[in-house]
Amino acid sequence: MGVVKINQTFKTKVTPSRMFKALILDFHNLCPKLMFSSIKSIELLEGNGEAGSIKQMNFTEASPLKYVKLRIDELDKENFKCKYTFIEVEGLMHKLDSISYDVRFEPYGFTGCVCKMTRASIRATTILR
Repeated sequence: MGVVKINQTFKTKVTPSRMFKALILDFHNLCPKLMFSSIKSIELLEGNGEAGSIKQMNFTEASPLKYVKLRIDELDKENFKCKYTFIEVEGLMHKLDSISYDVRFEPYGFTGCVCKMTRASIRATTILR
C-alpha cells in the first residue's frame, strides 16, 4: 500500500469567501453549468450539504466515468476549509483504497486569496487487472 500526495496552489484576485462559496458551497449548481460537456449533474444523496453529506457527480457520455460519489468530511465556513473523500468512483476504486481532498482558501494581498488543495490517494494493497 502506498500513499501519493499532490499539492496544488493557485492565487486569484477574488476574496476567500467568494471562492469558497462558488467552488465549495455552490459547486453542485455551478459545475454542471460551467462544465456542461463533461458534468451532467450533481445530486445530494444524503444529508443537507454539511459534514457527513454524500453527493454524486454524474458525468456525460463524453467522460470515461459514469459517476463519482463523495462524502463531505469537514466543512468550515468561517475559515473557508473543506475536506472530502471520494467513496465510490466507478472503474477506479479497485486500484485505490481512497482519494481524499483538503481544500483551503486563505487571504492573499488586499482582496485576493490563495487556494491550497492537497489530494491524498491511497493505493490498494492488491491491484486487480
